[in-house]
Amino acid sequence: MIDSNFINKCRNIFGTENVLTDRAELITYSYDATPGIPREIPGVVVFPENTKQIQELIFLARQTKTPIYPRGAGTCLSGGPVPLSKGVVVSFQKMNKIVEIDPDNLTATVQPGVVIADLNAAVAKYGLIYPPDPGSMATATVGGSVAENSGGLRGLKYGVTKHYIMGMEVVMPTGEVFRFGGKTVKNVTAYDFTHLFVGSEGTLGIITEIICKLIPAPKHRKAMIAFFDKLEDAGKTVTDIVRNHVIPATLEIMDKVTIQTVENYAKVGLPTDVEALLLIEVDGMGKDSVEWEAEKCVEIIKQNNGKYKIAETDAERDSLWAARRAALPALAQVKPATVLEDATVPRTKIVDMLIAIQNIAKKYNLMIGTFGHAGDGNLHPTLLIDPMDKEEMEKVHKAVDEIFDSALSLGGTLSGEHGIGVAKLKYLKNEIGRAGVETMRRIKQALDPDNILNPGKLVPMED
Repeated sequence: MIDSNFINKCRNIFGTENVLTDRAELITYSYDATPGIPREIPGVVVFPENTKQIQELIFLARQTKTPIYPRGAGTCLSGGPVPLSKGVVVSFQKMNKIVEIDPDNLTATVQPGVVIADLNAAVAKYGLIYPPDPGSMATATVGGSVAENSGGLRGLKYGVTKHYIMGMEVVMPTGEVFRFGGKTVKNVTAYDFTHLFVGSEGTLGIITEIICKLIPAPKHRKAMIAFFDKLEDAGKTVTDIVRNHVIPATLEIMDKVTIQTVENYAKVGLPTDVEALLLIEVDGMGKDSVEWEAEKCVEIIKQNNGKYKIAETDAERDSLWAARRAALPALAQVKPATVLEDATVPRTKIVDMLIAIQNIAKKYNLMIGTFGHAGDGNLHPTLLIDPMDKEEMEKVHKAVDEIFDSALSLGGTLSGEHGIGVAKLKYLKNEIGRAGVETMRRIKQALDPDNILNPGKLVPMED
C-alpha cells in the first residue's frame, strides 16, 4: 500500500497539481482498452513534466519497493499500462513536446506524450510523414507506441514502429539517464539498445525522449475496393499482388461477418452476400508508377474472380475507407463488449487462418468478425461478448486459446502490433520456448533487479 508519506514526497517531486489521489480519478487510470484482464486501482497517479522528476520517482520507488506503471493514452489492447498493484501510474500527458523537427536529417525528437497524429500534422509542413499509424493514432502517443512496438494500416509497405526509432533517452531502474542511438543513418556501436527498448512495454526503463525517423510524404495515391465470393480468391489476390512486385501502402481485409455488421451500422453501400472484401491503396512519388500499380492490382483482382471499384477522387477514397474505419465501432455495438485479438500469420496463410477462426466461432457458437491487415498477415478476430454471461465467457477463453494455437501452428506469432502485456502472457512460452522466456527473465533481472518497472507484464516471472 502507498502511504501518506509516499504521496507527500510525490507532491514534492511533481507539484500538488500533478498528483492524483481521489479514488474516482484513480479508477480512470486502472484501465486500458483491454477487456477481461486483472487490474488494480493504483495508489497514486503522477504527471511528470521532465526527466529529472522521473529520476526522483525511481529513487523513491526503489527505496520503498513500489511498482511503477508507465502510461501513454491508455489505448493499449494487451493490458500494457494497467496497474496490477497499488503502485504508481506515471502518465505522460504533460510530457508532450515536439523537441525538434530536423528536415535535413529527416528526424523528429519528441517527448513520449506526443500524440502520433499531432506529430504527423507538425512534420507535414515539411512534406514529411512519420509512417507508423495504429488505428488509435488520433489519441495514441509516440511513447506508448514505442513501448508496444505498434503497427498499423501502412505496415506492409512502410513497416512498424521499430523501423522508425533511431534512438532515445531512458531513465533506467537505477535512476541513471541513458541516451543511445542518434540521428546518424548508420550506427552499429555497442548492443542495439534501441531495438531492445522498442517493444519492452515499460519493463526495462522509462522512455523520456525519442528520436523518430521521418520520410518524404508520397505525392500520389490510388485506392480501390474489391469483393469476392470465396475467401480463397481474396487470399490469392493478396499473395498475387505482392508476387507481382506491387507493395501497396495498405492492403486490408474484412470477412463476411464484419461486412454485414459494418453495412448494418454505417450504411456505406457494401454488398452483404460476399465472403470477403479487400481495401487496397497504392502510393508513391511518381504518378505513372502509381497508375501502373493500380492497374496491376485491378488485373489481379479480375484474374481471381473479384469485382472492384476505384476511387477517382479524394471524396470517393474517403468513402471507401469509411468502411474500414467503421469495422470496430460496428462490431462493438452488437454486444456489450468486444475482445479484439491480434493473431498474425504469413500472408500466404491468411485464408487458412480465416477458416480456422470461422470454425472456432462455429465450435463455440460465438460471433467473431475478422478484419485486419491482409498484406502483412495481421488479422484482428473480434469476439462479440457479454461479460456478464459466465457460460459464454468460458467459451470465449477457450476460443481465444484456440485462435492463438492456430496462428502458431501456421507459422505465425502471438502479436503483430498489440504487444503481450498481461493479456497474452500465458501464451508466450508456446512461441519462444522455455529458453526464450528464461532469457527474457535474465535481461529483466539484470536491468531491474527490484522488479519495480511494470511488473507482471511481458516477462513471465513464474512457469
